[in-house]
Amino acid sequence: MMKMNMKALALGLGFALVAQAPLLAETQVDKAIPVYAKTSGVAGNLNSIGSDTLNNLMTFWAEFFRKAYPNVNIQIEGKGSSTAPPALISGTSQLGPMSRKMKDKEIEEFEKKFGYKPTAIGVALDSLAVYVNKDNPIEKLSLEQVDAIFSETRKREYPNDIKTWGQVGLKGQWAKKPISLYGRNSASGTYGYFKEHTLDKGDYKASVKEQPGSASVVLGVTEELGAIGYSGIGYKTSGVKALALSQKGGEYYEPTYDNVLAGKYPLGRMLYVYVAKEPNKPMDKLTAEFLKFVLSKEGQEIVIKDGYLPMTASLVKQQLANVQ
Repeated sequence: MMKMNMKALALGLGFALVAQAPLLAETQVDKAIPVYAKTSGVAGNLNSIGSDTLNNLMTFWAEFFRKAYPNVNIQIEGKGSSTAPPALISGTSQLGPMSRKMKDKEIEEFEKKFGYKPTAIGVALDSLAVYVNKDNPIEKLSLEQVDAIFSETRKREYPNDIKTWGQVGLKGQWAKKPISLYGRNSASGTYGYFKEHTLDKGDYKASVKEQPGSASVVLGVTEELGAIGYSGIGYKTSGVKALALSQKGGEYYEPTYDNVLAGKYPLGRMLYVYVAKEPNKPMDKLTAEFLKFVLSKEGQEIVIKDGYLPMTASLVKQQLANVQ
């Protein structure tokens, strides 16, 4: 499903971007995205419960939004995407950030409560990265190899289970070094996305050290020379490097903005905020204004500062159509 989204991104590239910019630091917000226009009468409490991947972004957005509207109080909790649907259903949150799309069962439970489906608002792009320690000489892996490293079922049919760095071509002292696995826990949308799109819905190895947050995954890889882990690109630090990935014998692509937009990087994805919006009725003003800010020039500049990938103007226009 994400492949279709990424191809759609590649079709409407009427936006300004630094030519051939390989680094996230060089990414710029599409000049066609409008600045946020402050309005009157915005006040109240706004709660957000959901994705850890989006936790820092939601926090930064909330801080800037509160500066514009001092009478707004926003609470952010990021323990995993699977916590978003129950919070929306119970009414304990108005915002449900998720790093994956809602599952059919989650949508059914929501619809059973409200009588209509939840509304998904795309708020940023991400390249889900496979990280190794900065001193690891490996530069690239195929998804088939990544599957054989993380999964006991090897649905991508790589011929051998991979347990050492020598099995993916490293020599010398690295040849017999065991691969230590770091990943997210099952409450995480990133856990589910990686399972579906990298392991082809296969089973994780029992040896994966499941972490409660993305930062913990990156820290584990930073502190252990032979480690490998996966996390959103926004959590990249100087202690790790993100590998170029390929699939089905194709070219290797780094997790850059250009490659995500072009649909070339195999783990490019959209990040969402889900809301309860009754069809043919306006969204409540506080929620709507927050989302308009997120999808503004200022909101997308925050996306870049947090290390993620901004929306294009055409994508913003599509998402704003649901914020009415």
